[in-house]
Amino acid sequence: MHCDVLYKLQQAKGRITFQDSPELDVNFERMMEGEMLLQSFAIFLDPEVPVEQKWKKAVEQSNIFKQHVLHRNGVIKPLKKWKDLETLPEGKIAAALTLEGVEPIGQDIERLEQLLNGGVLSVGLTWNNANLAADGIEETRGAGLTRFGKEIVKRLNAHRAFTDVSHLSEKSFWDVMDISEFPIASHSSAKAICSHKRNLNDDQIKAMIEKDAMIHVIFHPLFTTESGTADMEDVVRHIEHIAELGGIQNIGFGSDFDGIPSHVKGLENASDFQDFIAVLEHHFGKQEVEGFAYQNFMNHLPR
Repeated sequence: MHCDVLYKLQQAKGRITFQDSPELDVNFERMMEGEMLLQSFAIFLDPEVPVEQKWKKAVEQSNIFKQHVLHRNGVIKPLKKWKDLETLPEGKIAAALTLEGVEPIGQDIERLEQLLNGGVLSVGLTWNNANLAADGIEETRGAGLTRFGKEIVKRLNAHRAFTDVSHLSEKSFWDVMDISEFPIASHSSAKAICSHKRNLNDDQIKAMIEKDAMIHVIFHPLFTTESGTADMEDVVRHIEHIAELGGIQNIGFGSDFDGIPSHVKGLENASDFQDFIAVLEHHFGKQEVEGFAYQNFMNHLPR
């Protein structure tokens, strides 16, 4: 449910391609090898991008998605609505466009509407910083949603799009939980297992489960173990903890591939998903593993 391929392709300025460039954790060949059903592609901007350039840069990433990710002989199909995943033809891979941080829209809610009408299906209000909508997890003030942020969530509800709680301050998280009809954590793990601030504490996880929202565990070593190095068994510990809290039907994968500087051993790129499935099968039953891999998400599509 999360990768930063579009940002990497934008930064590369044509020096790498989505087809097979090894610089990309998620490329076409690796998606095929990993037997993927769906990959979400985030529009993400470096915080250093000047305010007046943010909208242009976001539109550019949207165009990269359409021109480079989707241009794969029809194998990769864009989702216009989440429910379209239910009718995806066999042998095809679905691609969803998401937004990580609403900085590109400035104060213009109509720009949000333009993105949603153009195929964006999930929106995280912030990255780590504060913006006009909310405080992110690294904003020391720790405030919640602004009026503008609450209006954004209402628009997402109306479009049956996800509001992504990954990266939000804790106060922002609880504000979203109060008003969002479709909350999701696209790439967060369990703080009880690794105390990194980006992870969700048990109260947050229980609230997500109570709202029957999906939590997609991240494959970033810094969010996986206190030592900052990890293997697949360490990722399993996060899944087991969320399952023990009652969320076995709310767990999915949110790799953060191409947005992380280091990798879990054995989970270095999208081609490794089937190896991870095999590891999970040593800990859980076939039905539970199918749930983590795809069925849990299919059961939680906004309809």
